[in-house]
Amino acid sequence: MSIFVETVSPGSELLLAGEILDWLASAESTPSCRGLIVAAHPDDEVIGLSSRLPLLSRSCFIHVTDGAPRNLQDAQAHGYSTCEEYAGARRMEFFNSLRLAGIKDACYRCLEFPDQESSFHLSDLTLEVRDTISEHRPHFILTHSYEGGHPDHDATSFAVHNACRLLTSTGDRVPPVLEFTSYHQGPNGIEVGTFLENSTLEKLIVLTSKECERKRRLFECFATQQEVLRWFPIETERLRIAPDPNFSAPPHNGPLFYEQFSWGVDGVRWRELAAEALRAFELEMEAF
Repeated sequence: MSIFVETVSPGSELLLAGEILDWLASAESTPSCRGLIVAAHPDDEVIGLSSRLPLLSRSCFIHVTDGAPRNLQDAQAHGYSTCEEYAGARRMEFFNSLRLAGIKDACYRCLEFPDQESSFHLSDLTLEVRDTISEHRPHFILTHSYEGGHPDHDATSFAVHNACRLLTSTGDRVPPVLEFTSYHQGPNGIEVGTFLENSTLEKLIVLTSKECERKRRLFECFATQQEVLRWFPIETERLRIAPDPNFSAPPHNGPLFYEQFSWGVDGVRWRELAAEALRAFELEMEAF
């Protein structure tokens, strides 16, 4: 398979989501498409995408948060006295992982929302993502699913989908949105490396022994996240074409994974914040 599109201008044809998914899953061609990878925290894209990073050297990586909760618990647990120091350490871990993956001059931007607090800034976050899409004109977007695993993950999904809706409402053409896995609540606790619901628009990627070893080494770049990264397998990854999420409803029945932690928001409040942001944009929940 060979896909190459040099630019995406306002009047040009966009690649189909299925073409992008097939290209990412096969990894048979050299880097050609320019993506926008929108992740909530440093390391999220390595968890979900490490085997595909060599294909993404022309892409732009966006982190919604700085990775540093303001309560300082995480920072102090790793020997840092301020949020700024901890955020800087997490960002350097991310840059080191990109270099290990062969990406030397990454296009990168952090939107600097506080870790665990992006849900309280959904309007601003959505506008930031919209403007970033307009500036970079990617061929595709890769981001989180709406699954109730982490409020920042859900906020990132909300921002990407509604940024695309805002662009569409003004006549702009938007690139296809694809998703990588993170984690969510399952019947027996946390479930990782799978999507909440099975989909025919999903691709299972079985990593080769070389890719598994590289993913292990990429995980090692994140010294501050080893307690979290031990949850995640290194043998497989999954990508899918994003469904149209219904942000007015819980992503699943029962408690959400993040509701067992003191992360500042529960599912009911999160959906209230989503509704407020949609009203501000004059976008209706029913559009989903």
